[in-house]
Amino acid sequence: MPRPSDPALKAALIEIGARLLDEEGPQALSTRRIAAEAGSSTMPVYTYFGGMSGLVREMVYEGFARLHRYFAEVNETGDPVADMALMGRAYRHNAVANPHLYAVMFGGASLAGFELSDEDRQHGRYNLLNVVDCARRCIDSGRFRQADALLVAHQMWITMHGLVNLELGDYLIDPCNAKVMLETQLVSMMIGAGDRPELAAASVAASALRFSAEIVDPPTLTAPAGL
Repeated sequence: MPRPSDPALKAALIEIGARLLDEEGPQALSTRRIAAEAGSSTMPVYTYFGGMSGLVREMVYEGFARLHRYFAEVNETGDPVADMALMGRAYRHNAVANPHLYAVMFGGASLAGFELSDEDRQHGRYNLLNVVDCARRCIDSGRFRQADALLVAHQMWITMHGLVNLELGDYLIDPCNAKVMLETQLVSMMIGAGDRPELAAASVAASALRFSAEIVDPPTLTAPAGL
C-alpha cells in the first residue's frame, strides 16, 4: 500500500477523482472509492486536501490544466483565423470529453459541498492568454478588424461556452444539431470579428482538417496528469 507521504499519491488521487467523475458521474465520488482505486487508506484525502471538498477543488484545477494542454497543441500557422477556429474546436472537445468535470469547473454543478470561490473562478483564466495571443495575430494580419485582443478573446470564449452548454444539456437537436451549429457558429464568430465571409469559411474548413491530428490524437499530448 502506498505511504501517505508518497509524492505521486496526491496526483493519483486527483486523476482518479477526475476519471471517476467523467466515467460514472458524481455518485461515484467518495473518499472510500477514490482511496480504494489508489490502493490507499482514506487518510491521504484529508492529509493532502482536507477532505472531499478540497479534492474537488484540485479536480477543477486539473480540468483547466487539461484545457491548457489541448490549447497548447494548436500549432501557430500562417492562417491565424484557422488557428482560432481550432482553439474553438479544442475548447468543445475538452468539454465533451470531460462533461461532469466541465460542469464543476464553471459552477454548473456542486460536488461534496464544494462551491467555487472568487479565486477558483479566476484560476483558469491563464487559458485565455492563448486565445488573446491568437486574436492579436488575427488582428495584426488584417483578417480581424482593429480591436482590443482581450475583448475579442472574451467574445470567442463566451460564444463557445454557450454553445457547449447547450450541447451538453442535449438542447441541440436535428436539424440544428451540435455539429451543424459548431461549424456555422465558428464561421459567424470570425465574420463577427471582421473577417470576410469567404475567408472565414475557408479557414474554419481548414481547422476541421487539422482537428484529428492536433487535438484528438496529437503526437505530444500524453494522458492527463495530476497537478
